[in-house]
Amino acid sequence: MSWIVLFFAIVFEVAGTLTLKFTAGMTRLWPTVLMFAFYLTSLFGLSNAVERIPVGTAYAVWSGVGTLMVFVMGVVWFKEEVTVLRSVSAVLVVIGVAGLYLTGSHQ
Repeated sequence: MSWIVLFFAIVFEVAGTLTLKFTAGMTRLWPTVLMFAFYLTSLFGLSNAVERIPVGTAYAVWSGVGTLMVFVMGVVWFKEEVTVLRSVSAVLVVIGVAGLYLTGSHQ
């Protein structure tokens, strides 16, 4: 159950990060309110997930998978540039998260 909560925390973190694009430097009220709501929901989920998942593993998965998802969404939705270095860096994030997951204790 904690992994499901962590998954939804990641989804809300990604939503909050993508919403940043529409806040115009936090000068637009509703996108800014929505961004804060997404981030708070994400942190609430993360705080619940770390009750049963080791904090290092949970945070690595939360931040790493979130980073990868934002990278992919940036390319797909915002037409951000894909370079070899950016792609290799994304793969390294996945390797790092997988390494922390595989070498950690799983509750």
